[in-house]
Amino acid sequence: MIESQTENQWVVYMLECYDGTYYTGITNDLERRITEHNDSSPKSKAARYTRARQPVQIIYSEKCENRKEASKREFAIKKLSRSQKEKLILSSDK
Repeated sequence: MIESQTENQWVVYMLECYDGTYYTGITNDLERRITEHNDSSPKSKAARYTRARQPVQIIYSEKCENRKEASKREFAIKKLSRSQKEKLILSSDK
């Protein structure tokens, strides 16, 4: 489930890249960040990882209290195995 976001609210998100891999990040403007990840221009602000794996699509997002909490959650998600990430994604669809 992709959660709606209020202005300046921090979100941890997961993308599925064109090659089927996952990318996890944080932002306080999810729509802008997804646009940046899919930008192929030379001055793109896409992460190096996603720049080579475009297009990407959002598959998971989770609201966080603040940037610190978002960073902690991002770190925890990045440590999960692929199957654990898939369970997280599926559990959010309910």
